[in-house]
Amino acid sequence: MFGQIRKYASRLRDSTQAQPAGARERRTHNLFEAAATYVVARAEDDQDRIAEATTWVSPEALSFGVSELACRAVVALARERGESPAAVARDLLGLPTG
Repeated sequence: MFGQIRKYASRLRDSTQAQPAGARERRTHNLFEAAATYVVARAEDDQDRIAEATTWVSPEALSFGVSELACRAVVALARERGESPAAVARDLLGLPTG
């Protein structure tokens, strides 16, 4: 029985080592990772990172992730400032408070 386990473990180890290096490093990114990376890259004007983040998910998913990040950021900043999310959003965009 232990011989079969060793044989199976050996085959499993050999199959993972036989993969090309790039295949082991490649992983999928979720839309929130892509959105966070994209927004930070935009803030830092890092064109290479912007281009990379846009390849991780579909444009629709990236748009949704950026929108969700913006909503969460406005809410967090509003709580920190003790203001309404509407006031914070207008302030961030340079709009008059209405």
